[in-house]
Formats: sequence, structure tokens, C-alpha cells
Amino acid sequence: MKCSFFDSLVRTCALLALFLTCCRSAAAMDTYIFAGGPAGGTFQFMAAGISTYEPVKNISDFKVSAKASAGSVENLRKVDAGSYAMAVVYSGELYMGRNGLLQDDPTRYENVLAVSYFYGAPAQLIVRKNSGITDISQLAGLKTGVGNEGSGAYANCERLFAHLGIWDKVQKNPMGYNDAAMAFGNNQLDAFWLFVGYPSGAALMAARESDIELLDLYSAAEESGFFKKYPFFSKVVIPAGTYRGVDRDVESYQDSALWVANKDVPEEVVYTLLSLIYTNEGLAYMRALKKTAESMCVRDGIKGVVTPLHPGAIRFWKEKGLL
Repeated sequence: MKCSFFDSLVRTCALLALFLTCCRSAAAMDTYIFAGGPAGGTFQFMAAGISTYEPVKNISDFKVSAKASAGSVENLRKVDAGSYAMAVVYSGELYMGRNGLLQDDPTRYENVLAVSYFYGAPAQLIVRKNSGITDISQLAGLKTGVGNEGSGAYANCERLFAHLGIWDKVQKNPMGYNDAAMAFGNNQLDAFWLFVGYPSGAALMAARESDIELLDLYSAAEESGFFKKYPFFSKVVIPAGTYRGVDRDVESYQDSALWVANKDVPEEVVYTLLSLIYTNEGLAYMRALKKTAESMCVRDGIKGVVTPLHPGAIRFWKEKGLL
């Protein structure tokens, strides 16, 4: 009887030890928040794509969880504070934030490091085809969707409109892309601003409901000295036929949407994620989710990056011959 009791006690202790070990292992698995952007925006597709890619989900040492957010500026601030581990941020916001140049915000956000290039994000300004609006200056007094407050779209709209002297003249309606497209379709807006890869789901939605036109933005920006003040922007042409009824090439400008990480995210975490996403299979998965991801490739892995890279990114891109 004593022997049987002793054997039972040993087995019970062994099972308890195994249970506690498993609990410790589960508790020890870190979760890294990857912030995207508002619903309907490409930021959210990029964050969700990385977090739901099967090889990423199968990582045994850590988890990646996508989270919606207001967009680029909020992401910059929260990654810097450590609230988010990783996020999508525009290169311009990252550059200006690092140097204390953001609008009404002298803070230097130096804890945010670049990881890779996702895609170019062009400025797109949607109006109705028969509205008679052909120039951005004509928006004075009109109801205009300007993006979510805290987003890169909002910040970039303010940047251009303020530079051209019309920011305080338009009737500003802060809202996300999908909400703006619906409001436009219901005649509650005269125009709405996008700062996102094309074709934009919100613009496609608007084009299904109304005859739309895109305003040329490059000439007004160039002639006003906008690009001398903000040298991280580059010219882009949105091809004819991108949206129903827009049958001409439209000249605009773009920023680069980047994958960024807090400086304290371990090098191995960033390196592992890059090693899984920047494969033929990983890139094919991202492109299947969102056409904009066609811009992602090893060759352009650090395109548009003008600020310091994360150590995990330095290691990866050195191996790929880009550094």
C-alpha cells in the first residue's frame, strides 16, 4: 500500500510539474501588436496580412496580432511609446517625427525604426465629374473629407492644403475612407481626400455610385514650392482607367508606406518576420490579399527609407545585398 501511494504521489507531482512547465511556456510567449489603419485602408490589409500568414501564425516563440488604428501619425506615436510593437507609418511622418517637425508637435520620436518598404501612397482627391471643379483652390467653402484625425491621410491633407492657403477655407469633415466614400455617394460631401495606394477600395466604391474625377495635384504642389519644403515626396502618375470614368492619366505625388518597429523589439523577431514575408510564397500571399502589395519585393525592400533601420532589418537586408 505504501509503495502504491508513493508511486501515485510521484506520478501526480510529475504531471503537476509538466502542467506548470506548459503554463510557463504559454505565458512566456510574447505577443507583438502590429498596428494598421482605418477600415477600408491599405494599412490595415498590410498589418492583417502579416499577422494571418500561416507561417507567421505557426511561429512557436511569439505571436503577431494586427490592430486597427487611426493611421500613420497615431501609429508613429504609439510605436514610439511602446504601445504598439510594429506598425505601418509613412516615411514622411517618420522623418518629420524623428526630427521634431510634425505640425504642432515638437516631440522627437526616436524610438521608431524602419523595417521595410511596403508601397507608394499617392495623394488622390475625388470630385464629381460634372462639378466644374478642376483645381484644388476651388474647394474653398466646400464640404471636403480630409481623412481621420490622427491619420497620415489627415496630416498630409493638412500639409498640402495649408501650404496652398486653403486649409482654413474648406469645410473640413474628418472621417475614414469608406465613410467618406459613402458620404460622397449620399451628396454629403463635395470632395474627399485619399492618401493610399491605388486602386483604393473607397474610390472604387465612389466610382460605382457616382461619376467621379480625380484632380491633378502635382502641378499646384510643384509651382508652390511644396516639394522643396517636403523633399521626401515624389511624383506619381495614376494611370487612365484605374477608376471607372477616369480615362486620362492623373499626375499626383506620393509618400512611401513603411513597416516600422519599436527599437526594443528583439532583433530576432524582426529578422524572423522579414525572412518569412520576403519569400516567393510570403509575397504571393500578400499580393493575393491586396493588389497594392505588388510593390513589395526584395529589390525595393528599403526604397523610400530615409531614417535609421531596425537591427533585425539591417541584418536581413545585408544578407540580401541591399546594405
